[in-house]
Amino acid sequence: MCRHFLKIQIIVFCAFYGLFSVTATAAPQPVTEGWEYRWGDLPFTEEGVPDWSAAQDPDQWHAIDFPGNPPGRDGQEQVWFRVTLPAGDWQVPVFYILSADLILQAWLDGEKIYQYGTFDQDGRGKFEGWPWHEIALPEHYENKTLYFRVFSDYTDIGFWGEIGIIDHSELILYILENSLEALLIAGFSLLVALLALVFSLLQGGRKTFFSIALFALASSVMVVAESQASQLIVPSALLWNYLAAGSYYLLPVAMGLMLDEWLSDHRSRRAISLIWRLHLGYVVGALGLALTGVVSLSSTFPVFDVLLLFSLSAMGALTVPRLRSLSVEQQALVLAFGIFGVLLITDMAVAHGVVPWSDVPVSLGLLFFALAVVIISLRHFVATQKALQDLTVTLEQQVAERTKKAETLLQREQARTSILAFENEKRQIFSDVITELQACASVNQAFQLLVEAMPRLSRPLKGMLYRRLNDGSYQRLGSWGYDSKDPNPELLPVVVTLDQLPVPLRLAAGALEDDEAAARSWQGRVCFPVNVEFASHGSRLEGILLFDGDSISNSGYTEYGAARLMSSINLVAERIGVTLSGISLREDLLRFSYEDALTGLKNRRYFDQLIAHETAVALRNNSPLSLLLLDIDHFKRFNDNHGHEAGDAALQVFASILKSRFRGSDIVCRYGGEEFVVVLPASDIIGARERAEELRAAARNETVMFEGNNLGHLTISVGVANWPASTSQPEQLLKLADDMLYRAKTSGRDNVEVSPDS
Repeated sequence: MCRHFLKIQIIVFCAFYGLFSVTATAAPQPVTEGWEYRWGDLPFTEEGVPDWSAAQDPDQWHAIDFPGNPPGRDGQEQVWFRVTLPAGDWQVPVFYILSADLILQAWLDGEKIYQYGTFDQDGRGKFEGWPWHEIALPEHYENKTLYFRVFSDYTDIGFWGEIGIIDHSELILYILENSLEALLIAGFSLLVALLALVFSLLQGGRKTFFSIALFALASSVMVVAESQASQLIVPSALLWNYLAAGSYYLLPVAMGLMLDEWLSDHRSRRAISLIWRLHLGYVVGALGLALTGVVSLSSTFPVFDVLLLFSLSAMGALTVPRLRSLSVEQQALVLAFGIFGVLLITDMAVAHGVVPWSDVPVSLGLLFFALAVVIISLRHFVATQKALQDLTVTLEQQVAERTKKAETLLQREQARTSILAFENEKRQIFSDVITELQACASVNQAFQLLVEAMPRLSRPLKGMLYRRLNDGSYQRLGSWGYDSKDPNPELLPVVVTLDQLPVPLRLAAGALEDDEAAARSWQGRVCFPVNVEFASHGSRLEGILLFDGDSISNSGYTEYGAARLMSSINLVAERIGVTLSGISLREDLLRFSYEDALTGLKNRRYFDQLIAHETAVALRNNSPLSLLLLDIDHFKRFNDNHGHEAGDAALQVFASILKSRFRGSDIVCRYGGEEFVVVLPASDIIGARERAEELRAAARNETVMFEGNNLGHLTISVGVANWPASTSQPEQLLKLADDMLYRAKTSGRDNVEVSPDS
């Protein structure tokens, strides 16, 4: 039926086309000889009539083959054209102009007989569209001079396309005849767009169908808007120009969307995506600015034409080398795109006067694209019909298979009762294990608890527990259920590498379907992943539960019962992973709360809690306690000169110096900004000063490198205080060190000051 419908469409299309081709109308009598031009506007009298005396000077007028883009424009925006009208046998003569840039007046016998657009007192005006012009000529116009006043701030100035004299009635038929092909093709393309949009919605918004719909819709609207018959449908040239601009500007967006889905190369797709997003932004920006009056709509076309030329070239360069990787249908659509793009570029060249005017058949490129889509759709329709027949056969087979499966339901129900009893027994044990795990302070402690808990949780099944090491391999922590009569669990290595594990574990997979349980097997064991979420590096396969395959198959359960058992074990592994993830995140949260993210040092919060503890220890043990307060000199100037990213790099360099210069019992913290504090337990004031001087020298000798550039070295100022040498009250150490730091900075920086002064 679809093929008959297509035949009817083609017959109707050909009938209409043949009907209008037979009833051809007369073409306009060309007026292409005797044209002259004059740059600049004529002076006007108070009555609003040109001062024709200024137009009589023959030296101001120059001959031109066609009244468009005269030589020597040099920024001119006003021009006058004139021509002597030829005689002709017309009943209702009109002067026909295909297009003009941008607004114009026509004067004959000193009277204005036509105006399009509004001229202000300076002879200027705004863009009001690109219509065709029909100028009614009075009686006895023959051999009289017709003057045209033109203003344009566009790239072109003057007329464009056909110019001639024709009867009014013949002109309408001539326009309809010229537009018929474009209107029929646009209607056909619009039908393709609607069908593609329906397919896109039915298939969940597939980008391919949506881009085809967008391209067909935009191109059909563009063809209708640029046809001469559009003014006969709605007599608003500016409205049609906005529709033409919007649809014209959307074409590369539709092309890019389709290529973005088809191309497999990541770099090419990223480049195509950038191109169509750039064009989409241009559509919104250009039309928005034009509608709000910020720019003229006409000024957006030249910019887009240049952008389109580069975009089509880039899309072609990215697509042509990869044509072989596309399907036949995709290659056909790319070819249709290419033909349409060539026609667009040719039409663009004609519009900008790069090549002589001719009627470029852009609509034929659209017809080629629409026919390609229809042919591809028919091909898929035939394939779908065949697939439906195959599906019918398959469904009959499935009905037979399901009938057979229904006979096993009773056996499964019996197995289900048995497995539920097993699950109920283990559920309370598992709940107790989870409670114990939640009380663990670290992931390491939790894994040790699992080694002890797994025998009572999984009995009578035999198994092993592996834990991930830092190098990515997995170490066995323990095994259960084996005795001297069982195969030696040592047959499996104590440490295994990742590539020795089955594929699901190597991919850190979660639960698998029951009928895929065998894919988990490894050397006779069934594997279950324990995935743990870490704040620093996301989810990771942290543990592996291995169960002996023989103990599962010999457990007395049917195939269904064994599958249900494995599903339950998998849920247990997932729940253990979730619990371990909570412990891990809690560990990381505690660590992050005391750690500076940029430098990796302890933060001020940690220092505030630590100093009270160290003070109490020093008093209790009568042991000295020293404090260094450090500040990077002129750090604000460093940030201003090199940027904050370089400043962060400098802080990291200095932090690495601090980490390498102090012993494990010393505590180094970032106090805030470019200030750092070092707590030196059991260190007297002499040793503290020596450490401060060593640190100051190390900072001067270390250069800061950022993005391959040497930014020089840092200098620091240090304040040193000690208990009991500086004060009898250890809680005053921070204030004294801060005073010494202030003295070090006011005395010239790059200095160490000690309290008391020594």
